[in-house]
Amino acid sequence: MPPLLLPEREVHALMRAEHGDPFAVLGPHETRDGLLVRALLPGAQSVAVMHTRTGWPLAMLSRQEGSDLFAGLVPAAEALLGYSFQVDWGTHTSRLEDPYRFAFVLGETDVWLLSEGTHLRPWERLGAHLREMDGVKGVAFAVWAPNARRVSVVGDFNNWDGRRHTMRLRRECGVWEIFAPQVAVGDSYEFEILSAQGDVLRKADPFAFSSRLRPETACVVAPLPAPVAMPPERAAANGRHAPMSIYEVHLGSWRRKNGHEWLDYRELADTLVPYARDMGFTHIELLPVSEHPFDGSWGYQPIGLYAPTSRFGTPGDFRHLVEAAHAAGLGVILDWVPAHFPTDAHGLGRFDGTALYEYADPREGFHNDWKTFIFNYGRTEVRNYLVGNALYWLERYGVDGLRVDAVASMLYRDYSRKPGEWVPNAYGGRENLEAIAFLRRMNQVVGIERPGAVTLAEESTSFPGVTRPPEDGGLGFHYKWNMGWMNDTLAYAGTDPVHRKHHHQQITFGLMYAHSENFVLPLSHDEVVHGKGSMLGRMPGDEWQKFAGLRNLYGYLWAYPGKKLLFMGGEFAQAAEWNADRSLDWHLLEHASHQGVRRLVRDLNNVYRHFPALYELDTERAGFEWLVHDDWEQSVFAFVRRARDGSFVVVVCNFTPLPRHGYRLGVPAAGAYREAINTDGAVYGGSGVGNGVVDSAPVPWHGRADSISISVPPLATVMWVLA
Repeated sequence: MPPLLLPEREVHALMRAEHGDPFAVLGPHETRDGLLVRALLPGAQSVAVMHTRTGWPLAMLSRQEGSDLFAGLVPAAEALLGYSFQVDWGTHTSRLEDPYRFAFVLGETDVWLLSEGTHLRPWERLGAHLREMDGVKGVAFAVWAPNARRVSVVGDFNNWDGRRHTMRLRRECGVWEIFAPQVAVGDSYEFEILSAQGDVLRKADPFAFSSRLRPETACVVAPLPAPVAMPPERAAANGRHAPMSIYEVHLGSWRRKNGHEWLDYRELADTLVPYARDMGFTHIELLPVSEHPFDGSWGYQPIGLYAPTSRFGTPGDFRHLVEAAHAAGLGVILDWVPAHFPTDAHGLGRFDGTALYEYADPREGFHNDWKTFIFNYGRTEVRNYLVGNALYWLERYGVDGLRVDAVASMLYRDYSRKPGEWVPNAYGGRENLEAIAFLRRMNQVVGIERPGAVTLAEESTSFPGVTRPPEDGGLGFHYKWNMGWMNDTLAYAGTDPVHRKHHHQQITFGLMYAHSENFVLPLSHDEVVHGKGSMLGRMPGDEWQKFAGLRNLYGYLWAYPGKKLLFMGGEFAQAAEWNADRSLDWHLLEHASHQGVRRLVRDLNNVYRHFPALYELDTERAGFEWLVHDDWEQSVFAFVRRARDGSFVVVVCNFTPLPRHGYRLGVPAAGAYREAINTDGAVYGGSGVGNGVVDSAPVPWHGRADSISISVPPLATVMWVLA
């Protein structure tokens, strides 16, 4: 058989895109008769081989009968220095580079690290990367699909034809790769996968840096964002002893233009950032910005973990938003979702025809509540994918931290499952040991590779040591959402004041464990959806009592040990339950009562940041001391917050609508006391019951040598400092 011709079975395999090793037959191959060049170009009429430097023709390739396979002998010396194809398509001609003449995309070290799942930055090698090889610009594609029979990259550049860029398998690590010359920024692409079962799958790139807007599923070639350094001042602002007041935001519904259009990232940089700064917040936390197909998931069912959602602009636009926040002195925290992923056909589910990213057993790998797949944390490549993703957002976009969603669902194999619906761990227990190992690994990597960044766990159980270092047996998070405090506090605040004396322990119980972890106190989006109503709507009583109760709740939140988090709209008493499909009700600020709440939140933030006693020792018992915890009959509480230098703030909370005149309160030191803030102030819409400056008297009270006699305003929190 002449060397130009391939066996018919191989030709048919190429034409059907079923050939598992196209590099073995396509491209240049040295033979005893000369350099043999083969090209598969469906639709071509003729193909000429051209010298890259001179542009001179080197040879015409012959078509193998009954196929679109072209082959010919080419002068080796000239061709090995570089060649291209001139293709006649019948209606036009084009000059194409041969993707099969280029060397490996992955180096041996990369292959080794990927194979053992220890590549700290897999996103530097997998996915789509702009590259120049042999003087030719293009994109190096690589994707992990170890059980596939064939993988091709398809896109605008090859008419989505899976025969044109069939990839090479690096068997050592299960990664398929190819250099696609002339592919450029902005080109759409996906991976076409022939599964072991013979099914043809179209999958989005797990490492795509950009994606098309839903309902399109294609990825977009984009540059790898440049690294961002962590300035010392940002690291300090994220620290345990720093004030942290977080404004939680859903970008699609914070504010809209023309009644229904989203603001893009740059418009948000011009509006959201100065608003949050002027309100006195220290950080913005964004509901998940990773690409996701369904608006109604609010981002919590992501498919493109490495791509900022295209709903609001490009990756560069998102980076601009982060930079604008930092320039304004605000940190940026991203909601991050490594707990599960959706079942959309173009996503990670059964990626190469097998349960690759998810557990194979649905008792482990399918979440019945959310109808999603659960990551297989026991697989090294999957852990590497997720740990790398955490580092990617911190290093390449410079965000300050990641709030990890649904940690409780990861920690327990029986989470939301009935008996018989879950698989015990190797020791017969309910803990997911693989997920625990993953979380520890992720937090260790972040701590070592990105010091100054923080991770926050949404963890709703009593799992021990969530914020303890991994080397001490903990999970290694910097902060944990205090769900117990949130549930007890909102239950208490929603109780009619007449009955609150019977629920006194809902306030006092939280101090039994307030210093067991590094806590964030969350009044988050989860508390204003699914029929729960708004924060304002949860308050009992008439309109005045609702607003007073909300102001009191906020005063108590800002005084209590722990970092603060408030969902958007709460700061101006949004009246309706949050609806992700429309803007917040900004028109409410035409009313004085809503203006008063917003002014209070701004002032609370400013007072909070001004007095170290309110934040410096959040996580230490020395930072809190009860003054009054047993006045259940009047529903009054009082406590002291302390700073490292001994300075303090005295806090008094009255959870009834009755003012308490002549209330004697023991104080830590003798002196004149003034109100730093009073949530009942007339400027906030309150009744204006206040005290001005009050001198202490040597009257022992509450176990203290000195005390003050004050008027405690109704449904209010007052913070006192030495004048």
